[in-house]
Amino acid sequence: MNCLYYLARTLESTRRISDDVRAAGVSDFLVHVISKDEAGLQKEHIHSSNYLETLDLIRDGLIGAAIGSIAGVIGVGLLLYFQPFGPAVPRIVYFATVVVAMLFGAWEGGLTGIASENRKLAGFHDDIERGWYLILIYAPRDEEAAVRTMMRSRHREAELAAIDRHFLNPFSAVQRSADSPQWRGELVQED
Repeated sequence: MNCLYYLARTLESTRRISDDVRAAGVSDFLVHVISKDEAGLQKEHIHSSNYLETLDLIRDGLIGAAIGSIAGVIGVGLLLYFQPFGPAVPRIVYFATVVVAMLFGAWEGGLTGIASENRKLAGFHDDIERGWYLILIYAPRDEEAAVRTMMRSRHREAELAAIDRHFLNPFSAVQRSADSPQWRGELVQED
């Protein structure tokens, strides 16, 4: 399954795209829109994005868990070296020390992630702030060609901005498509 990123300029275009993608066989659950106009999306019954798509919660939580684990292992190393509680400390204490440090790191990382925009959306930040609509279509491999063909033929106003082949990986980057015109103020006209 790939995630296709399309940019549309208007709510009406976004609604038509959502309806046509649904008619092409893609479940409503697999189409999400990122926009500043949440009220408009709700009014048109279009699925808006969720926190996992818009915030860096997972990525920063995993980084925090890794840092917490390293800190826990260092803490266990210090406990073993200095033995402040004597040599007869059960091994479960050392294991619990690493687990607590890892969970604390995940919690702190998650709090950091809640406060920051998803890094995969960095290339689209200006477009979203401009009031445009970023449409994420999670297309199963057997439906992707049909979705892309339908979008090319029926929605030329929408730009295929990117394809995320690793959307489950919070550390993968999404690059804007180089073969499509990018909007910067006005739509680029092709000759």
